[in-house]
Amino acid sequence: MALSEKTRRFRAWRRAVGAILLGASICSGVPAFAEEQTSSPSSNVALQVTSWLLTAPYGTFKAAYAIGGSIVGGIIWLGTGGDTQKAKAVWKPAITGDYIIRPENLAGQRPLHFVGKTD
Repeated sequence: MALSEKTRRFRAWRRAVGAILLGASICSGVPAFAEEQTSSPSSNVALQVTSWLLTAPYGTFKAAYAIGGSIVGGIIWLGTGGDTQKAKAVWKPAITGDYIIRPENLAGQRPLHFVGKTD
């Protein structure tokens, strides 16, 4: 049985909103602080699996952000007559940063940087 066009659009819209909300919650910049405790092998496996699962949507958003920043930086470079410093002000934070989520990020031992540092 074929789905109606309206149903397909609704499902696509629902997936897009869910992905955006997931990306926003991951990239909110609020660090998670884990309590000092001994970690069991099962919790290490759970963190590893969770990091793998979250890296796919997070990495997609980060790559899209980096590509967009590269394009905008290129436009700025062209618009300023080749001023590399102004273009790098956009390129560096867009391209650098974390592309994958590590278990240390989820445990609160290492911050996750969606936007790279500008120094």
